Amino acid sequence: MGIHIIKMPDIGEGIAEVELGAWHVQPGDTVAEDQALADVMTDKANVEIPSPVAGRVLALGGQPGDVLAVGAELIRIEVAGAGNLAAGAAPPAPVAAAAPSAVASAPTPPSAGVPAPAARPAAPPSLRPAVAVARSAGDKPIASPAVRRRAWDMGIALNFVHGSGPAGRILHDDLEAYAAGAGSAPAAGDARYAQREGEEAVPVIGLRRKIAQKMQDSKRRIPHFSYVEEVDVTELEALRAQLNKQWMDERGKLTLLPLLARAIVLALRRFPQINARYDDEAGVVTRYGAVHLGIATQTDAGLMVPVLRHAEACDPWAVAAEVARLAQAARSGKALREELSGSTLTITSLGALGGIASTPVINAPEVAIVGVNRIVQRPMYVAGALVPRLMMNLSSSFDHRVVDGMHAAEFVQALRAMLECPALLFVE
Repeated sequence: MGIHIIKMPDIGEGIAEVELGAWHVQPGDTVAEDQALADVMTDKANVEIPSPVAGRVLALGGQPGDVLAVGAELIRIEVAGAGNLAAGAAPPAPVAAAAPSAVASAPTPPSAGVPAPAARPAAPPSLRPAVAVARSAGDKPIASPAVRRRAWDMGIALNFVHGSGPAGRILHDDLEAYAAGAGSAPAAGDARYAQREGEEAVPVIGLRRKIAQKMQDSKRRIPHFSYVEEVDVTELEALRAQLNKQWMDERGKLTLLPLLARAIVLALRRFPQINARYDDEAGVVTRYGAVHLGIATQTDAGLMVPVLRHAEACDPWAVAAEVARLAQAARSGKALREELSGSTLTITSLGALGGIASTPVINAPEVAIVGVNRIVQRPMYVAGALVPRLMMNLSSSFDHRVVDGMHAAEFVQALRAMLECPALLFVE
């Protein structure tokens, strides 16, 4: 038997280091050739590292959250034959693997089973929530990665959730029941007003770390200014409903986003300085003829921005189909690196949660971002008459180093004009 050392491969694009996101194997596991060993994260995407050999795992080269350089030792595998470990080489450095009894029962961040720094005793029964589950301090709730990610997003500590699945496994329905306040309350007192103790240390790793770094860098380096304008989308919504009634079966459903994308494409022809990327280190602004729209997409792992390429060459139905495909790829973790980079301007929307106004953060090195707020019906004066209208705010941010306030305002007003008179979207 020999030892085969697998090093962090060069995954291209000039990337010198990656963050270890999750292990798919543990010491002692038997692996087959081409079996997934680990997920690593670059600045742009998750990458799965397969095994080039079959054998038994001896040691891991790090823990989730560690940053590894290209060429660093990733894993050691015992293989049949000589392996590739040079004679006299140092034995593998053991990587501390957290025992199940030492893993905190708090919800795991989206990146994957990262042990909390220390286990904390369970709260006394009288201080637990109404649906508290009696578990020992070291017991780890059983749940799938998808359930753990959802619990993380919902802010629920899994050690308080009753598991109705086999062997007490926590299911999605259990999270919903917990969030709805289902379950039996403790015998003594009203648990709705019970004191709660405890705290959890949540490592900021994986995609969440990348988001934090990117947002911090963007706000630190870019002097943002935001411009909010109210738009009457009554006619736009009427047109959208008519188009869906006539063409949905053949061409698919249209949402507001494809029509907004078309308005942006047309407006950028008058304001090319907004369809640009700014390299502040080189002092160069690059303006683009192509419009590559970033579509901010919320996933279980965090915010991602897949890119709709050449939006200028797409009709609204093509935009709708491509946006749906990209969103599905991002949410399933199957988006390619090239689908997550190269945008020239980004659209962000929280849909029904869009609020009245927002101040979106620019997706650097772009110089602008267009935010969509929710649509509400309000009474408005039109030609002297008070009538109900569908109103929506556009909240956009710009890089004041390269976009003047007047040009930003004119750009948004151009969007408003086309959205309020949607026939302009189809006339050039």
